[in-house]
Amino acid sequence: QSTIKVACIERGDFASETSSRSTKLIWAGIKYLASAAAGLLSWGLLHSPIKTVSSFYGEFKMVFQCHQERKYMLDKNRHLTNWVPIVCPFTEWNIWPPPFGHWAFSMFPILAPAVFKFYDGLSQFTCPPSFIMGPKEAQKKFPQLNEKEIKYCAVFYEGQHNDARTNMAIAMTAAAKGADIANYVEMTEGIFDKAGKVTGVKALDRITGDTMEIYADNVIFAGGPFTDALRQKETQDDAPVKPAVAGASGSHIVLPGYYAPHNMGLLDYNTSDGRFLFFLPWQGSVIVGTTDKKCAAETLPYPPEEEIQWMLKECEKYLSKDVKVRRSDVLSSWRGWRPLASNPHLPPGGQVSRDHVISKNPESGVTFIAGGKWTTWREMAEDVLDKVLGAGHPKCNTLDIKLHGGDGYSESLSIQLIQKYGIMEDVAEHLVRTYGGRAWEVLEKCKPTGQQWPRYGVVLATHYPYIEAEVRFACQEYACTIEDILSRRTRLAFLNSEAAIQIIPRVADIMAEELGWSAKIKAKQIQTAKDYMESYGGRIPIDDDLSIRLPTLAEAMDVFKEIDVDGSGFLDVQEVKEMAIRLGQPLPEDRVQSIFNDMDKNKDGKIQAEEFMEWFNAEESKEGIKTYFHKKTGLIFNEIDTDMSGFIDEGELGDVCVRLGQKFPAKKIKAIFKEMDANNDGKIQLDEFTAWMDKETDHTEFRKMLSSSLGLGGTSWLDKSQSGGSFLG
Repeated sequence: QSTIKVACIERGDFASETSSRSTKLIWAGIKYLASAAAGLLSWGLLHSPIKTVSSFYGEFKMVFQCHQERKYMLDKNRHLTNWVPIVCPFTEWNIWPPPFGHWAFSMFPILAPAVFKFYDGLSQFTCPPSFIMGPKEAQKKFPQLNEKEIKYCAVFYEGQHNDARTNMAIAMTAAAKGADIANYVEMTEGIFDKAGKVTGVKALDRITGDTMEIYADNVIFAGGPFTDALRQKETQDDAPVKPAVAGASGSHIVLPGYYAPHNMGLLDYNTSDGRFLFFLPWQGSVIVGTTDKKCAAETLPYPPEEEIQWMLKECEKYLSKDVKVRRSDVLSSWRGWRPLASNPHLPPGGQVSRDHVISKNPESGVTFIAGGKWTTWREMAEDVLDKVLGAGHPKCNTLDIKLHGGDGYSESLSIQLIQKYGIMEDVAEHLVRTYGGRAWEVLEKCKPTGQQWPRYGVVLATHYPYIEAEVRFACQEYACTIEDILSRRTRLAFLNSEAAIQIIPRVADIMAEELGWSAKIKAKQIQTAKDYMESYGGRIPIDDDLSIRLPTLAEAMDVFKEIDVDGSGFLDVQEVKEMAIRLGQPLPEDRVQSIFNDMDKNKDGKIQAEEFMEWFNAEESKEGIKTYFHKKTGLIFNEIDTDMSGFIDEGELGDVCVRLGQKFPAKKIKAIFKEMDANNDGKIQLDEFTAWMDKETDHTEFRKMLSSSLGLGGTSWLDKSQSGGSFLG
């Protein structure tokens, strides 16, 4: 509306919180459709029919609206979005316990094709049609799937996008339409009139330290899961406000692209704890992501290690046994918080909503909007504006607006870029899918590579299509920090945290040129970026609780095969006894029989692989593995620490190689010592040694030489060459 003046301030960078940490789907809510049906087909229909039907109608209406908004995004903003087919594999015809805890969903494998056709219909069949695949076709299109256990697969489509770029496009579109926008500007308190109404805000520029006052007829809070912290600032006393928003986290890990086809994802609708698990190709990698887990919202993105372990365990269920799911394959990990909102200004018992909530405080006059989802961002903005402006203004309508970059976009744009600038094909595709018609402006900032091919487009990181010109362009699109580039202008921090750390110096050089940083500011920016990058997960767990990094299904099967020395496919009592001896833990006959009986669930005198896996993953077994690991690691530490100083020095590390008859160059010993010495004090303490031993990767093969990976990342702990006595002979 040309008559409206708008100012938008953001505490951090645009999309620096939840908006950049989603599963990257523009999805229309298949889960909510299922939960609505489960609610309708419940005892509530008999006890409280009006309330039950009303609740179903509300959920169904929300899902229907999601379909319309998804259609808008996929039709109007093709430069930012794409369709992705998602496979639902079925390994049985009847599921028990049923998904959503409802008996009707036990028949979902039979009903799925019809359900997904109905789902298509909610979009007026404007999405690609759902279909089914038999085991053979599934194996051809999704070769990573476990063909033997799959009855068939149902496939449906959802939208996909680069969430941070979509957010940036929204902000840039608003600016182009006349809005004043600013990132790194934080509201510190409200400005009140004599009646206690909020007439503006006091704000802090977090880059320069300047303060300012911004006056407005209407103030709107859109703080996502942090909305209540904003609402606290609309009061003139210290009394806590009535909570309106609860946080629900979604954790994600990124795996190498070979875990899934480049154009097809997977949905596990019936995980061990009832949450959905998505397994999706995105930007050359694979995202594994979960849905809501209620907890307080945090700013830093790192997910708990147990969440990472849970996702690894769950996502291997449907994969071929040839695809080993390894902790060391986690390239990056993060989590975001979605707000579940209720209206605090309603009478008690106000309903928590998965849809968005708009509420005006009658005392302060401030309106907040919270809840919703990425799919409905446009509808949310439209609704809050209509509510704030009231009946005297014409209704807001933004359905015809293309977002920033939409003009000038075409399906052949990448070819045009290649032909003019001689850039790599993957770089061209990336630029088009990120900037749309603005890709020309990015390439105007390109410098020649000095090579015959590609002629332009100096890449920032090997194997990723991000180029230096994007950093220069981003500085014109409100990028203020190195972390803005690593996390949101490119998505490298989300795709590969280690690769993102490697490019920090080069990004700093370019931004210093563009923004005129002094040497002092540049050094501070580099350190801040490094500190922030530590909050992303990666190949090496941050948590030091060894009990949570345990063998995956594939690794545990390796252990089973090692114990099954005769290759019979099952374990007998003698093999269990021999296992204990090979571990240097010989047990009395009665103890061996007791352990065997614990494993042998069906009491047939044979331990099948399934029985072994159940025993192996039991909490008592996990604790046993942890105890065994600590004990053996301590023994090895003492063997290396020959002067009994309580720490290992570099000389002792070299000596142990000689004692074992192994040749490691002095340079390699120095590198291993540096890797072990986490606090860089020149001494390896027991806890540092234990943490190093617990890493899954052993690129130096030094740990393999010590024969003590203990099943936490390999099976050399079952090396048959060991014959008791000291670990080091």
